[in-house]
Amino acid sequence: MGLFGKTPERNPKELVNEWSHKLRKEGYQLDRQIRSIQREEEKVKKSLKEAAKKSDRETCSILAKEVLRARKAITKIYTSKAHLNSVQLQMKNQLATLRVAGSLSKSTEVMQAMQKLVRIPEVSHTMQEMSKEMMKAGIIEEMLDETMDVLEDDSQEMEDAAQHEIDKVLWELTEGKLGEAPAPPVSEKAEPAPAVEEDNEEELEEMQSRLAALKN
Repeated sequence: MGLFGKTPERNPKELVNEWSHKLRKEGYQLDRQIRSIQREEEKVKKSLKEAAKKSDRETCSILAKEVLRARKAITKIYTSKAHLNSVQLQMKNQLATLRVAGSLSKSTEVMQAMQKLVRIPEVSHTMQEMSKEMMKAGIIEEMLDETMDVLEDDSQEMEDAAQHEIDKVLWELTEGKLGEAPAPPVSEKAEPAPAVEEDNEEELEEMQSRLAALKN
């Protein structure tokens, strides 16, 4: 406590180091969640293959949807990790700025990354608290709270998983016995076009050489 019972302001360097530590800790937790989801996914895959041997298509479809959810969840966690890494990098930049200018600077990159991180259930609480501290330190501006809307959209997206994606998972895990094969890439069909252009160029060259011979 300072004079008249007033708490002194936090040292900017201590704040940045504390935020960096919290970000690393959240990153480790996300890694653990990814490994946990992957373990569960392997169990579901095993159950799906056993159901496929019994020709239980209904059970296979339900389990394929669970595999799809697990993969989407892992993808989102990796995206969250990328945002965490972005903020960690910006914290290093803040320390460099602090040494030169003697104060922290406002960062658009941190603002954008934090807006996305506060919407991720796994890290939302820590990121909300950290964003309040960053606002007080002047690194970011006040953010709109759109967390609940995004969470509802995400859950609805999981429920409305497209049937063709489920069919792809079934095809993959049952070695083509169930589901449908993925469609071939569109770009492969467009490749032969350059050969036609080359033929046309050769014909033009032949015509030009013939005309030159006639003139001579």
